[in-house]
Formats: sequence, C-alpha cells, structure tokens
Amino acid sequence: MVVTFKIVTLATSLEEKTINLFEDQYYDSGAISVEGATIHCWKHGGHGAQTFLNVVENSCNPGFVLMGQKLGTTRLMNSIRNFGFGMKTGIDLNGESSGILFQTKQMGPVELATTSFGQGISVTPIQQVAAVSAAINGGYLYQPHLVQSMLEPEVNSVIQMNEPVLIRQVIQEDTSKLVRYALESVVAHGSGRNAYIENYRVGGKTGTAQKVLNGAYAAGNYILSFMGFMPADDPKIVVYVAIDHPVGVVQYGGTTAAPIAKSILQTAISLYHFSPTMDGMEKEYNWMDTKYTILPNVEGMKLPEAKESLKGFQIEYSGEGETVVYQSPKGGFYLKDGGVVKLMLG
Repeated sequence: MVVTFKIVTLATSLEEKTINLFEDQYYDSGAISVEGATIHCWKHGGHGAQTFLNVVENSCNPGFVLMGQKLGTTRLMNSIRNFGFGMKTGIDLNGESSGILFQTKQMGPVELATTSFGQGISVTPIQQVAAVSAAINGGYLYQPHLVQSMLEPEVNSVIQMNEPVLIRQVIQEDTSKLVRYALESVVAHGSGRNAYIENYRVGGKTGTAQKVLNGAYAAGNYILSFMGFMPADDPKIVVYVAIDHPVGVVQYGGTTAAPIAKSILQTAISLYHFSPTMDGMEKEYNWMDTKYTILPNVEGMKLPEAKESLKGFQIEYSGEGETVVYQSPKGGFYLKDGGVVKLMLG
C-alpha cells in the first residue's frame, strides 16, 4: 500500500538526512526511468520544479523513487523492517499475516524504486497503522491491541487491562516532528485537502494502489486509501480508510477515501473533546472548494459597526439594543462564507 510506504520512505530519508524537505529540489517531468522501466507520476506532464515537501504534498511517485535511490536498498529495507513490516505485529487476533517484502539481496534498482512508493509488496492494515503511529508519535513502535480493557458487566470492575508495550524506537523525536509537519502540509496544501477540517489540525497521506490479478496489475482496479491523524501537533487518534475497487468514482485516495476519513475525524472531535485552534496550517483553496473565512469578533461593538464587520455572513438577531453583547459562533475561528452568525443585542 503506497499510503504507508511513502511515509516510511519519508521518515527514513529525514532520519538519515539524505534530503532536506525545504531546500533540496527535484524536477518532475511526469516520469522517471529506472533500468529501462518507466515509472509515471499520477499527474500527466509532472509537477515541474518541487521541493521535497512538495513531493510529499503532491504524492509524486518519481520524487519518492529518488528518495529511495538516495537511501539505497540496505538502509531503506532495514528501516522498513524496523517499522515492523515483514513480521507479525503480535496483535491479539488469530490468523495475522506477516505480509510480503522483497529480500534485500534479491533487489535490483527497479525493486528499490517500486518499494520506495509501495508497489510490488504486500502489507496488512494493522502493520500500516502501527508504523504510521510510530512515525508521528515521536518515533516509538508499540504492539497493537484490539481493545484497551475488558470489564465485568455487573460491577464494572477491570478483568484485563492491556498496557502499552514498547517494541523499539524507530526514528528520533525531531524526525517525527518533521514527518508530522509534512503530513499536515499534505492535508492543508496537497493531495489530502479533502480531509482538512477548519479550526483543527489534521495530518494524513493518500494512497492509490493498483491491484494484482493473475500475476499482473489490473487496469482500473485499485485500493484507494487515506491515513489520517489528529491533532497533527500531538496525535491522539489515527484513522485508516481503504476502499477496495470502488466504481463510479475518481480513482484517487484523496478524492474518495479522504472525505470518509474526514467524517470519522469530525466525529472524534466531539468524542475526544478536541479543542479548536488557530495554530494549524491554513488551507490553500481551489475554485471548487467551499471557502472559509476567519470570523471577526464583534462582541462589544455597536450594531452598525458589527454589521459592517460581518459582511459576507448571514446575521440573525435576538434581544433589543444597539450593542452586541454575545455572538455565536465566537470570533477568531473559521466559518463558512455565507454562514450564519447569531448576535444577542443589549
């Protein structure tokens, strides 16, 4: 699944300092040639000149191939296995698979290139969630569990509690911080924009994996995925959405799986009582997006001044008087253009 392996390739490249996200440049012509094999970018004609942060935002396969080439086979594969791939996670569930990876000694330049963006290998969803969690939580890989605890139904006493079990640290905390930054930028500026939630910090990565049937890649048959987490600066929840061979939709994870992940994360906001914040990255809108604007704070203003400040919003009034004593929603956060603002006058 490309959604995870691009994150691992990114994290390893940052850990090994083979790229600088902000300074190093890569020119994407739309394809890269490796030992006679041509690997295409999803965007016909390519993205042109990019930083490696842009490569991550744009989910650019040729750019990730270059990251893998800079690392080399041994460093990349050692890191992939260090993140827990190629072995069982030990989750409390029967029938877990180890997945399928290339053997390092048998890998050539083409296998290195495809592994760098997640093609030609097979991993499990729980491996992906565990690995991405390690990449964003400070670098710590934990053994996953299905449930946190089991309770006695009548008196509600704890029968079994699954305490966190640390397996190992896979990257340094400074590297993990950079990974979080890059993945938040994917949601604010790049291919994961459909998972952006105004007033909250969301990070994530899209994935579009072509399925193999009878030993060959099947045309038009994909698994579309999105791995999202929040809050992006201090992750508390990770959501992985995968859609197997959707029909009648645009075949990209960012357009199909990301909106579903967004809906789940919006539910998590109330479930986990996440507080709104203006510290996150501002979204780059395109012409199709619903626009959001920071709502002015008009409490204490005279009514004419408040109406002038709230141009572009719908206003509903309650109470009598010429001074705004309360507004809902509160000022200082994003509200949809044309949204309703309720003012209490007194």
